[in-house]
Amino acid sequence: MDLNQHGDRSVRAPYQARASYRAVARAGHEAALPRRLFVVFTALLLLAVMLGSRIAEARGAPDSFADLAEKLSPAVVNISTTQTVTGGGDEEGEVPMPQFPPGSPFEEFFKDFLERQGRGNAEPRKVTSLGSGFVIDPSGVIVTNNHVIQDAEEITVTLSDGTKLPAELRGKDPKTDVAVLVVKPSKPLPFVNFGDSDKARVGDWVLAIGNPFGLGGSVSAGIISARNRDINAGPYDDFIQTDAAINRGNSGGPLFNMDGEVIGINTAIYSPSGGSVGIGFSVPSALARQVVAQLREFGETRRGWLGVRIQTVTDEIAESLTLDKARGALVAGVDEKGPAAEAGIQAGDVILTFDGKPVTDMRSLPRVVAETRIGATVPVTVWRDGKEKGLQVKVGQLDEKVADASANSGNRGGSNPGRVQVVLGMSLSPVTADLRTRHSIPEDVKGVVVTEVAGSSFAAEKGVRPGDVILEVAQSKVESPAQIADKVKAEKEAGKKSVLFLISRAGDLSFVALRVDK
Repeated sequence: MDLNQHGDRSVRAPYQARASYRAVARAGHEAALPRRLFVVFTALLLLAVMLGSRIAEARGAPDSFADLAEKLSPAVVNISTTQTVTGGGDEEGEVPMPQFPPGSPFEEFFKDFLERQGRGNAEPRKVTSLGSGFVIDPSGVIVTNNHVIQDAEEITVTLSDGTKLPAELRGKDPKTDVAVLVVKPSKPLPFVNFGDSDKARVGDWVLAIGNPFGLGGSVSAGIISARNRDINAGPYDDFIQTDAAINRGNSGGPLFNMDGEVIGINTAIYSPSGGSVGIGFSVPSALARQVVAQLREFGETRRGWLGVRIQTVTDEIAESLTLDKARGALVAGVDEKGPAAEAGIQAGDVILTFDGKPVTDMRSLPRVVAETRIGATVPVTVWRDGKEKGLQVKVGQLDEKVADASANSGNRGGSNPGRVQVVLGMSLSPVTADLRTRHSIPEDVKGVVVTEVAGSSFAAEKGVRPGDVILEVAQSKVESPAQIADKVKAEKEAGKKSVLFLISRAGDLSFVALRVDK
């Protein structure tokens, strides 16, 4: 019995010990459970805070734009202009002539009708155009588009309370389509401030306020659809694209961010119908602010000037110059009296940076130079002979009256005189007196004349024409077709896929990269 009891004890003791251990472990686990729940809860809370922060950064659509619109609308004005024109027109605020197929009976009907109404004759008449603007100074300084007030004889500004004030033009800049007006109010006006358009991102909410179709203050909301748009409106195109509804009459009105700052001046729309299809363009405040400041101070713009003619660096040109990728602005010509020539910039250089700012493409260089202080000496980095070279340039002042570019000469046809050699689909000849006369080649231009271009060649694809004069191949001067053939052969044997040609056309220089690997 004792043995059994001892046996029982000897058997139960380890079990009881294990049971006690499990009880302690269970108690410890139960004690740790609140701590684990606390850790999990804290982690979830931190995650929620982070997500909330991200949502706050994304600045989702507000419940309403009413507070913002109520705050900003008093600073937005309507602008009407009056001018005398001759014959029919299509001014803002005026019903245009309906468009019908040529010869349509409707065309004749409406023509007769408009003539009876005095619209089809050539006698002078007064027309009114409508647009928008916004106050940037309580003393009465107003910003709008140049095309809103262009050729206006009278300009009237209507404030949000209905007050009408005559306006004077302080200054205008057709290249950016910006104008500044001045009115004399009886009391300080509500005004708005420019924001930093460079901080705006694609997808950000924006608010447009203006005077579409003469209806008075109207508000539309949307997002920034794209940045840095070039619509061929001018040399400094850098538009913000938005899907906020912009229509005729919105021109000159502000585009606001959600902080109530002006980040754009609504300027143009893309529309097959004439109405908003969700593609509007605004001059960014980063560009407009400096223009407005100059117009207020001087009544005109004063831009920096470099004195070069530039073109786009294509993939083929980059490869022929051993540049890592297509970037920068290729110098096609240098004004011999300009700042660039004085600094040592040469045709064939690729400008990579200007005043410490990267030149990402050809379009960015004119904007960077124009914004640089006149008289400042700034560093410039160029790509020359396969490596970077640093230069110092003293920025000059651009003469706004000088034409931006010469018209391209037309195709006058070609000839095929003796000693012609065909290279890359181009028939080449030395410059002769006959060819110089036939193609109006200046006396000081020396090189090789293109007399014919094969229609299926890369040269034709790149726009090379009969009458063009090849001055350089791979940045080496050439004076005979044989030199061109030898140079192309050498570049091809060196493994180059493209060869860079410097071409003169009616006195204008341009670089063309032609493929040689096919």
